[in-house]
Amino acid sequence: MSFSDSKNSRKDFVWKYVMEVSGEQYLRCKFCNQRCTGGVNRLKHHLAGTHHGMKPCNKVSEDARLECKEALANFKYKKTKRNELLQEIGMGPTSMHESALCKTIGTLGSGSGSGSVSGSGEPIPRGPMDKFTTSQPRQSTLNSKWKQEERKEVYRKIGRFMYSKGLSFNTVNDPYWFPMIDVVANFGLEFKPPSMHELRTWILKEEVNDLSIIMEDHKKAWKQYGCLIMSDGWTDGKSRCLINFLVNSLASTWFRKSIDASDTIKNGELMFKYLDEVVEEIGEENVVQVITDNASNYVNAGMRLMEKRSRLWWTPCAAHCIDLMLEDIGKLNVHATTLSRARQVVKFIYGHTWVLSLMRTFTKNHELIHPAITRFATAFLTLQSLYKQKQALIAMFSSEKWCSSTWAKKVEGVKTRSTVLFDPNFWPHVAFCIKTTVPLVSVLREVDLEERLAMGYIYELMDSAKEKIAFNCRGMERKYGPIWRKIDARWTPQLHRPLHVVGYYLNPQLRYGDKFSNVDEVRKGLFECMNSMLDYQERLKADIQLDSYDQAMGEFGSCIAIDS
Repeated sequence: MSFSDSKNSRKDFVWKYVMEVSGEQYLRCKFCNQRCTGGVNRLKHHLAGTHHGMKPCNKVSEDARLECKEALANFKYKKTKRNELLQEIGMGPTSMHESALCKTIGTLGSGSGSGSVSGSGEPIPRGPMDKFTTSQPRQSTLNSKWKQEERKEVYRKIGRFMYSKGLSFNTVNDPYWFPMIDVVANFGLEFKPPSMHELRTWILKEEVNDLSIIMEDHKKAWKQYGCLIMSDGWTDGKSRCLINFLVNSLASTWFRKSIDASDTIKNGELMFKYLDEVVEEIGEENVVQVITDNASNYVNAGMRLMEKRSRLWWTPCAAHCIDLMLEDIGKLNVHATTLSRARQVVKFIYGHTWVLSLMRTFTKNHELIHPAITRFATAFLTLQSLYKQKQALIAMFSSEKWCSSTWAKKVEGVKTRSTVLFDPNFWPHVAFCIKTTVPLVSVLREVDLEERLAMGYIYELMDSAKEKIAFNCRGMERKYGPIWRKIDARWTPQLHRPLHVVGYYLNPQLRYGDKFSNVDEVRKGLFECMNSMLDYQERLKADIQLDSYDQAMGEFGSCIAIDS
C-alpha cells in the first residue's frame, strides 16, 4: 500500500504508528523503522506480534500492541460472522464447497464415466474458485435479497426496543449480548421470550447460583495469588453515603458488599471496623493491600489496620491522590488566575446559544469542554482544548459577524473578546499551565485504566511525569520547582509506599530496561515489604530467587519475561 491511498484508508487507527518517509511508497513502523511491503493489516500483525506475514516489532509499546491485537481479533470475528451469514443464505464459501464435494462423491459412487456431468446432468464444480459460485444463480440472488430485507427488519426491531427503553448503544458491546442473540436464533421459530415473572423468580435464582460457583473460583485465586480490597464511597439520589467494598485479583474484580455509612462516614473508628471486618471475611493471609480514598478518617483507619494486621498494606487511591495534586497546583497564582479567566471565556461561550453556534462554525465543531474522570483533570484538559482552538477563537472574535452582533456590545462579550485578543499574558499562561499539568493528567488516565494493573507502573509514571514537567519548563527550577513541591507534598506522605516500589522493582519491563533506577530508596522499599510480608523461611527462598531475577538467570532471562 502506498501513501497515495484513498482518504478513507487513512482513517484506520494504525496510521498513527506509521512513519512517513518522503518519496517512499511503503509503510514504515514508527517504533522499529521496519519497512512493511503490505498494507495496514500486515502492519497490525507486525505490531501485535502475531508472526503473520511479518517479523514482530520488538520496540512496540504495550498500548499499541494491545490495540492492534484487539483490532485483528475484531476483524476476524466480523469475517467469521459474515461468512456464517453468507452460508445461511446459500452464498457462503463453506456451504458451496461442501455442496460441490457431495456432488463429486455422489458421481464417483454411481460409477459414472463422465468427469464433467453428474447423474442429474448438472456440471460438477471443480477447482478452488468453485466454492464462490452456485449452480442456481438466480434463485440465490432472489434468496439473498429477501434475506437482506428480513435482516434489516430484524435490526430495526432490535433498535426500536433499545430506543424505547433508552438503552445505551454500548449495550451491544456487553459480553453477554452475542451469546443471547445466538441461542435465540438457534432455538428457532417456536421460541417465546421469558415473562416478567420468570425473570424475577427462577431465572434470577439460577443466575445467583451460577455466581456462587464463579465466586468459588475467585476465592481460589485470592488464596493462590493474593488480592486487594477496594473501598469506594459515593452518595446516592437520596443523599445517603454508601460504601462499596470490592475485591480485586488476577481473576478480576468482585463486588463483596455495600453498606450505608451515612451516620458513620466521618468516624475513623467505625471506618476501621468496616475495613477490618472485610479483611476478616476474605482472610488476612489472602489480602496484600487495602485501598481507600485520602480522607482523614480513611487515613486513620488504614494506619490502624496496618498496626493490627502487619502482613498487609494500606494505600490511598492513586487517582484520588493525583487529583488532589492537580487541585493543589491549581491554587498557585498563575494557574488560579489562568483557570479563572479561561472559565469565564468558556462560560460565556457555552452560556449563549448564538455565540456557541458561531464558535462551532469557526472550530469546525470541535468542543472546548472535555469531561475527564475527575473535576480538576477536566479543568486542565479544557485549557488544552482552548489552546488548540486559539486561532479559531481569535478569528471568531475578529470576524465581521461577531463585530456586527449585539453580543459584541455587551459587557460580557467585550470582556471575553478583550481576554482572547488583547490580554498579553492569557495565552502564554494557558500554555504554561498545560505544560505543567498534562503529564500528571496522563498518569491519572493511566492509573484509571482497567487494561493493566497500575501497581507495577505508578512509581515510574510519577518519576517520568516530574521529569517531563521539568523538561517542559526547559529545566528552569524557578518554574518547575513550585510544581514539584506540590506533587511531593502529596506523593511522599500519601502515595509513595514501599508496595509501589516493589511493583516497580518486580516489573520485568522496567527492571530490565535501560532507565531502571536501582537506588537505595528502591532497595529499601523492597526489603521493607519482604520483611513485613514473608516469614523467615519464605524470606530465604525469596532472596535466592531475587538474585536470579536481578541477573536475569533461568526463566527470568527468557524473552517472554523480559518483554512481558
